[in-house]
Amino acid sequence: MWYVVNGVFIQSRHPFSGLRLFWLKWFGATIHGSVVIRPGVRVKYPWKLKIYGPVWIGEDVWIDNLDSVSIAAHCCISQGAMLLCGNHDYKSAKFELLTGPIVLEEGVWIGAKSVVCLNTICRSHSILSVGSIASGEMKAYTIYKGNPAIPLRNREIHNG
Repeated sequence: MWYVVNGVFIQSRHPFSGLRLFWLKWFGATIHGSVVIRPGVRVKYPWKLKIYGPVWIGEDVWIDNLDSVSIAAHCCISQGAMLLCGNHDYKSAKFELLTGPIVLEEGVWIGAKSVVCLNTICRSHSILSVGSIASGEMKAYTIYKGNPAIPLRNREIHNG
């Protein structure tokens, strides 16, 4: 039933974020606070998704959460980004599926067309630049870029 609802209400191009939130919660997602989910977003398993708003999830984001995905307050996941909780063991003759969680701590920004891989923790206020690929741990208040993403510089936040 989730696949039908996902295709009709979550991935659709209608502008109603509230309708997406309703169905994600109905299928077991934990969502608190203000959350905006733009058109075209795909979520594999809502019951493995936790969002603590305010959070912005841009157009055509793919949350392929074969394992848990936790998104803290003040995060932004830009258009076309992918959160991928699965991969295959290329060293194995059976090519087994490997899964692992993804954690986005408070204030994280995932740039457009970027990829966050399984077993990745994006620490507080880290940034993954446009088109970059992260795996492992991104340090707090650090901007990452590239494939694989490497630290570029510190993130400075100015108040006012």
